Amino acid sequence: MGKLTFILGGARSGKSSYAQRLAEKHGGQVALIATATPSDEEMAVRIRNHQNDRPPGWITREIPWGVAAALKVDPLPADVILLDCLTLLVSNLLLHDGESGVNEASAALLLENEITTLLATVRNSRAMWIIISNEVGLGLVPPYPLGRIYRDLLGRTNQQVAAFADEVFWMVAGIPVPIDEYR
Repeated sequence: MGKLTFILGGARSGKSSYAQRLAEKHGGQVALIATATPSDEEMAVRIRNHQNDRPPGWITREIPWGVAAALKVDPLPADVILLDCLTLLVSNLLLHDGESGVNEASAALLLENEITTLLATVRNSRAMWIIISNEVGLGLVPPYPLGRIYRDLLGRTNQQVAAFADEVFWMVAGIPVPIDEYR
């Protein structure tokens, strides 16, 4: 049965760096599932920076959504699987048909299937899993419907993954704070 560590925090809180340290500390072959897509030049630069920070020898798969389905077809031969990040996976799913056609109910259904199959994949895996996500519910209420739908879907998804996880860390200024005892 796979073990899951869930790492939450705000933007630039040190989530990816901490996850990388955990993966290296565990040892063995590490695989990274990257969900980011280079939608503009600024995002392409961010992706390149993350790629440059990765240790050599890591296996990388770019899977913007459909993670469980992709791994069923082509499993990862790894001791540690790091998914960076759930935040973008939810965004990718929400927008995969284009912003104009977003329907909250259908997006929620797509997301529920994605997360349920992902967590089943984790459970049936022998690997240690590390999943990263942003906490976007601490700020202002987004002024537009798509932003509110996204915030709500990601919030529910984070709750689902946290409830499933073996351990949960909240990142604050690069410091991992365990929050397991509060679940």
